[in-house]
Amino acid sequence: MLLMQNAAWAQTPEKQERLDSVVVSASRAGKATPVTYSTVGKDELRRANPINSLPMTLALQPSVVVSHEGGTGIGYSKMTIRGSKGSQINVTLNGITLNDAESQEVFWVNIPALTGILSGVQVQRGLGTSANGAGAFGASINMNTAFVGADPTARIDFSAGSYDTRILTASGSTGLLPNGLYFSLAYSTNETEGYIRNAWGDASSVFAVAGWLKGRNSLRLTYLRGEQATGITWTGIPLVDLENDRTRNPEGIYYDAQGNERYYRNHSDNYLQQHVQLNWTHQFSDRWTWSTTLNYTDGYGYNERYKTGKKLSAYGFPSDFRYGDVTAKTKGDVIFRKTMANGYWVANSEVTFRSNRLRFVGGINVSRYDGDHYGELLWHQALGKGYDYAPLNVRSRENNWYLNTGIKQEANVFARAEYGFNAWLTGYADVQYRGVRLDMSGIDDEDDLPMDFGKTWHFVNPRAGLTATFGFNKLYASVALGHREPGRSDIKEIIESNNLEGGDRELKPEKMVDVEAGYAFESPRFSAGANVYLMEYRDMLLETGELSASGYAIKDNVDRSWRRGVELSAAWKPWSNLQLAGNTTLSTNKIKDYTKFYEVYDNLDDWSYQGQQQEHFDEVTMLLSPSVVGMGQLTWTPLQNLARGSLRTTTFSVDVKYVGKQYWDSTESADRCIPAYWVSNASLSHAFALRTGTLELSLYVNNFFNRMYYADAWVYRAFFEKDGWYQEEGVFPQAPRNFMAKITYRF
Repeated sequence: MLLMQNAAWAQTPEKQERLDSVVVSASRAGKATPVTYSTVGKDELRRANPINSLPMTLALQPSVVVSHEGGTGIGYSKMTIRGSKGSQINVTLNGITLNDAESQEVFWVNIPALTGILSGVQVQRGLGTSANGAGAFGASINMNTAFVGADPTARIDFSAGSYDTRILTASGSTGLLPNGLYFSLAYSTNETEGYIRNAWGDASSVFAVAGWLKGRNSLRLTYLRGEQATGITWTGIPLVDLENDRTRNPEGIYYDAQGNERYYRNHSDNYLQQHVQLNWTHQFSDRWTWSTTLNYTDGYGYNERYKTGKKLSAYGFPSDFRYGDVTAKTKGDVIFRKTMANGYWVANSEVTFRSNRLRFVGGINVSRYDGDHYGELLWHQALGKGYDYAPLNVRSRENNWYLNTGIKQEANVFARAEYGFNAWLTGYADVQYRGVRLDMSGIDDEDDLPMDFGKTWHFVNPRAGLTATFGFNKLYASVALGHREPGRSDIKEIIESNNLEGGDRELKPEKMVDVEAGYAFESPRFSAGANVYLMEYRDMLLETGELSASGYAIKDNVDRSWRRGVELSAAWKPWSNLQLAGNTTLSTNKIKDYTKFYEVYDNLDDWSYQGQQQEHFDEVTMLLSPSVVGMGQLTWTPLQNLARGSLRTTTFSVDVKYVGKQYWDSTESADRCIPAYWVSNASLSHAFALRTGTLELSLYVNNFFNRMYYADAWVYRAFFEKDGWYQEEGVFPQAPRNFMAKITYRF
């Protein structure tokens, strides 16, 4: 009798999906969880503009601001949520963190066409629920790959558009076979020349799943490979070029013997990342479920760059080096690579209990990250092509001009419970312990300086709240405490600064108390919500506005700061063929008693360090934190109720996004701010029903009103005793009106 029940259970689609999704449900908020979140489903992900990376696809979610280095969608994208940067956003795929253990960032370009393999994305704002890996410190994004369906499916998309962009994706699944096996495969290739010069991109991805689902058991092996080569655009363009040539990217420029300006085409960033996940899920009963996942992520990549006027001594050549008339002090143009190779091992196990009143989730996660960073010299103008550079490019300190290693180990345990006191009131409690050990050793790529560092952190992160539901209404409130350790790039820049300037600065972990209170109303035709948040920080790590030589934002602790705001959202469906939606965030993002430090040098020729100059603010707005963010969207299927056949599917959508003024640095200077901007996109789609499937045509227009704006910026300022203020900056212009067309066949 039990075997018959198990077999029937496995063939019930709702229960089948529940078992298949246990692996990703632990970090997700449910309807009664008192945290602030929004969800993007599979259909919405598939309808998105094919050129968009996942951050661009999430651009219309509340409090989200996105930008793209190359101005379009293929390549490096950035996003903030409530002003929190990428390193403060925890991102998980099938319950496993995607954040790089050292930088704590997610580089979305390494996983192209991600929207095509996902069945859903949940965006939690604030500290959210406990998750594996690096703790969320402003937001979290929980993603899951598509669940197995009952029937075979296949889909192929071909897209083409502005800037020589071409995208091909193909996927197929066997569905659940009678013996419980299933197989899925997806492939994507993306090419573009990009908007600004050198914003070209060539990316591909492979996603494969082999699984077995039978009775109360699920076994799934997932493989995800992403490979990308993109032109370097991370420094943006100087502000002076914005009016004359907003596509002029200074990266990779050099001059030939006749003084003509040339461009090094392979001035590029290259990375290959592979993820392997093995998950076993077993349901002991209708109440108890256990799930364990093993994950290995392998990464290898480099950025190749062309620089002018560099000494050989800067690339590890000893002071007594001689090669004909060439010495270590000889200057010339150079081509080099900065390379990284890393491995990330994770073991994650969770247990879930469900009853009429109680839902409990507990889990343990252990991980180890091992990453090498080393330099390879490919060519120096003084040595020429005939010189044997190969011995320089073996991964060892004796051969590379730098080699350093980082090992990060982590163990975390969490337990979360939701208990229904009665039909309308639910209590929530959540606590997480994280133990983190980071060891760094070797020589830095800047000035041949040592990078020895070792530190262990212990964090306890509790959360609690209440949710009340009655009819279409929901009220919730929660309070949470979070901690977060500094990232490798933050520590690296501080070590370098201390070594060069004789200081003893040390970065402290960030701390934040997050208070959330909200109301939501949801009926079949109308929904609305309001949320108030207070994110109170101690020792927050904040960018100074300066970039390191590798493009990282340099950060420092600030004693007291906060992000406080209100988020409003609404959606209305007055008729079955028309839907209106919108959201807005009004916030204040402040630092109290902030002192900005500037380096002081003697003159522009010698750059001899003279000390620091200070600028104090009693209260100042954080950089890149707009006080107003909002959007509106209209989706209309005009012939749905008037026509027959395929005409009923014709759908038109238009949206507008508004982002208020943002400062380049935390000084509220009117001369260093991104002006407020708004941008609108539109799409039109039509589907034809065929005998053996569906053919769909789609047209997308980005920046419909051709707004000339930039969405991100950085700045470095120093004072020279002889020459006054010196400034370097980069702004990131976004593409004007551009088009994409897509043809889709699916069955």
